[in-house]
Amino acid sequence: MATYDLVVIGTGPGGYVCAVRASQLGMKVAVVEKNATLGGTCLNVGCMPSKALLHASEMFEEAAHSFAKMGVNVSAPKLELPAMMNFKQQGIDGNVKGVEFLMKKNKVDVLKGTGKILGTGKVEVSADGKSQVIETRNIVIATGSDIARLKGIEIDEKRIVSSTGALSLDKVPGKLLIVGAGVIGLELGSVWKRLGAEVVVVEFLDRILPGMDGEIAKQFQRILEKQGFAFKLGAKVTAVDTSGKTLKATIEPAAGGAAETLEADVVLVCIGRVPYTDGLGLKEAGVALDPRGRVQIDPHFATSLKGVYAIGDVVAGPMLAHKAEDEGVAVAEIIAGQAGHVNYDVIPGVVYTSPEVSSVGKTEEELKQAGVAYTVGKFPFTANGRSKVNQTTDGFVKILADAKTDRVLGVHIIGREAGEMIHEACVLMEFGGSAEDLARTCHAHPTRSEAVKEAALAVGKRAIHM
Repeated sequence: MATYDLVVIGTGPGGYVCAVRASQLGMKVAVVEKNATLGGTCLNVGCMPSKALLHASEMFEEAAHSFAKMGVNVSAPKLELPAMMNFKQQGIDGNVKGVEFLMKKNKVDVLKGTGKILGTGKVEVSADGKSQVIETRNIVIATGSDIARLKGIEIDEKRIVSSTGALSLDKVPGKLLIVGAGVIGLELGSVWKRLGAEVVVVEFLDRILPGMDGEIAKQFQRILEKQGFAFKLGAKVTAVDTSGKTLKATIEPAAGGAAETLEADVVLVCIGRVPYTDGLGLKEAGVALDPRGRVQIDPHFATSLKGVYAIGDVVAGPMLAHKAEDEGVAVAEIIAGQAGHVNYDVIPGVVYTSPEVSSVGKTEEELKQAGVAYTVGKFPFTANGRSKVNQTTDGFVKILADAKTDRVLGVHIIGREAGEMIHEACVLMEFGGSAEDLARTCHAHPTRSEAVKEAALAVGKRAIHM
């Protein structure tokens, strides 16, 4: 029997970061991973491969439509999908090897197999019909999440696919039907739209990007429609007939009414994700779950079973890799007797489309619902010098500040590189900064980030360039 200070089950962003931090703090650490490679969904079939395809497809689109107007004349680009998939795989391999290196560097033992909690201080690791019991002072559950499934619609990862299958299609579908207008659906829809697919998105709600600021979502929908996306909002897919050469999807209004049939070559189901707790033995071990199947934790990430903690997608909160990472660091520090903490009011979210959408803090809808008096400052990229000369003027920056104190409560950006620009807002909000603080901070010219400063100036109705 091996004895550890900490065993982490799962090596996604939450798990491997937790292991590294715990090792830095002097603990003897092991990680348990059931898959062949480390890195979890994010590195293998999620965030990272999707960003590779988003970047490659964006370059394809730019070469076809944007180069000529800049005086760069190239022949019409030809898609070599296998080569693009190889580009994606190179990125995956590089990141996975990076995590393996981090485990070795930090002297973290990697135990390959499925982890099961037998009780306080005991983890069973099973692989290839054999199992061993590992003794440990502490256990962290970092098993992440799995795709949510639609009742009655079977995912085969060939014609009816999840996000995993949508990252590895062997040809561009003529017609792609996407079920769900959240982040994942819109990102993957963008990839295949640029490469030549006709894209229709069906969403149960009457809007895209649930949870994002409403004004941003409306503007983004208009931009996507201009790019060729078609949306059927307030609708649901109730069945998919797979018997013919093409798929036939039955679509009904969410509020009830006459059904219609849409044909598609591929149906992508991305209606969200669910906590992954299969095979962990949580019920038998006495680890409580909430009504949505998430592991219940206290403010210090502790579960109902002594010495067992949980982080990331398997617990409540936004299912984001960086949220899991911060929780991984915090729980390692708590186990080491330090004051680990995550500020859930300052966790950014990004949609990596073109243009990007980013957000941190409260939306207008949330502030209205909470009865908080606020002021708004907005600045469009059409009035930003760098955006104008680069002809990337879609979108705007929106800052929400407390009407009494001027403290920044939320920042929302739609535009080129919005995912990079959001972080000055995160830093400002982490330190309780005001719109005035942001407005008086010198920004380099010409940059897109000047639009953030101008939006902060606009909170006080004194924007300079509009």
